[in-house]
Amino acid sequence: MLHIRVIKTKGNSRSVQVYRYKNSKRVIIKHIGSATNDEQITAMQEMARSFIADYTKQSYLFEETKPNEEAVLVSQCDYIGIYYTYLYDVLRAVQHQLGYTLLADTLLNDLTLMRVIEPASKLRSLELMETYFGIRHRRQRFYESALKWLVLKEHIEKQTLHFAAKEYGFDFSLLFYDVTTLYFETFEEDGLRKNGFSKDNKSQQPQILVALMVTPEGLPVGYEVFAGNTFEGHTLIPVIKSFIKKHKVQNFTVIADAAMISTANIAALREEKINYIVGARLGNVAADLLYTIDTRLPKTDGSIVRLQTHNGYLICSFSKKRYNKDKYEMEKQIEKAKSLISQPSKIKKVKYLKSQNSNNVLNEELIQKTQKLLGVKGYYTDIEESVADNATIISRYHDLYKIEQAFRVSKHDLQTRPIFHFREEPIQLHILICFMALVVSRHIEIKADISIRAFLTHCKKITDARLLNRINKKEIRMRASAPPQLLKIVSKIIRPH
Repeated sequence: MLHIRVIKTKGNSRSVQVYRYKNSKRVIIKHIGSATNDEQITAMQEMARSFIADYTKQSYLFEETKPNEEAVLVSQCDYIGIYYTYLYDVLRAVQHQLGYTLLADTLLNDLTLMRVIEPASKLRSLELMETYFGIRHRRQRFYESALKWLVLKEHIEKQTLHFAAKEYGFDFSLLFYDVTTLYFETFEEDGLRKNGFSKDNKSQQPQILVALMVTPEGLPVGYEVFAGNTFEGHTLIPVIKSFIKKHKVQNFTVIADAAMISTANIAALREEKINYIVGARLGNVAADLLYTIDTRLPKTDGSIVRLQTHNGYLICSFSKKRYNKDKYEMEKQIEKAKSLISQPSKIKKVKYLKSQNSNNVLNEELIQKTQKLLGVKGYYTDIEESVADNATIISRYHDLYKIEQAFRVSKHDLQTRPIFHFREEPIQLHILICFMALVVSRHIEIKADISIRAFLTHCKKITDARLLNRINKKEIRMRASAPPQLLKIVSKIIRPH
């Protein structure tokens, strides 16, 4: 049986030892350390009890003598680093709240979590998991599991929709739709990776087209992947029809930008009885409609007019601020055209320049048309004014910036591109992980009202110091206290059970 004793040594110092009796003689098993004050002696006694428990593999019989694992004398420990376990616990709680921990295994959720914290390759993410949190995953397990995760896409989307309905009251009445392109770090094309119009100015590199659907609050709820040479206007109808069919939606309004508008798309939306609010490209309207807009829309700030067209109702609004901006841009382009006319050797393709009798002249017709549309913005919709007035239609369309926020977070914070994969399965898996990470990030941003980068910075300030107890060779972790401001932010994101 082991015992603890405190003996007086030189001066005011006292020593704590662990000993036992053998052949009626006291045998020192472990010298814990020496100290000069009661607080240090108490800590050493606790360390001695912990040592005895480990040494004998027996628990203490009485609660009052059970060792306190929090008690530690720093002088008896070696500092071995820090973990960001608080950050991991918070993000893990968000994933659990979303329902992702019920659908996907720990490895997939951890890869998603690392995409939020520090985007990297999948194998590098596994290394960072161990560095930041002390969590180890076998590389081989990733290779064994990766392809199995692809079947989770539909389940992840359904769970996200369920969460959006429960947390945000999402009822399918409004859905924002847009597409973006993600380029590859290669110049070789295949069936999916194709050269096309690049939103990243990477026209020489193959890409894929990703369509994203977002709630009015800005939470992504679904996505589809297309070949990189797909015209974005051709994606709207198949994606929306598939979404409605999968989720048995009754009432639906899609909001999209002007790139999605075409006579064929409008006809298809009407046939499917899908309400729509889409941007209008007024520069392409017929002369008679342009005349109607110019004569019926007062050039006063905030004025609105609703006109009947073959694409549905055309709602036009005038803004003085937009007028000043448009006028400045037009005048700058006209001056550029004039300067190029005077220097034929430097002729380039300019908006208000046209060729006439082998000479380049100002396009006066286009200038006059542009002048009529200065400060004017148009929107097409099939929604009757009795259901949603003009101001409501415009306000709903302006909320389209929330999908742009989602794309910005996806491309910059989560670094979805460039993509380094070459086969379709890893590409699809990469997009699935990025989608899950985007949902986590946007939920945090919406609830906390701060950027995901700022949130991560706050959480990283709460570290777990790692100390190695020289006595029992055990690792001890001591967490910094979370400030009230951070606790308040976290309470907005994670609901108490």
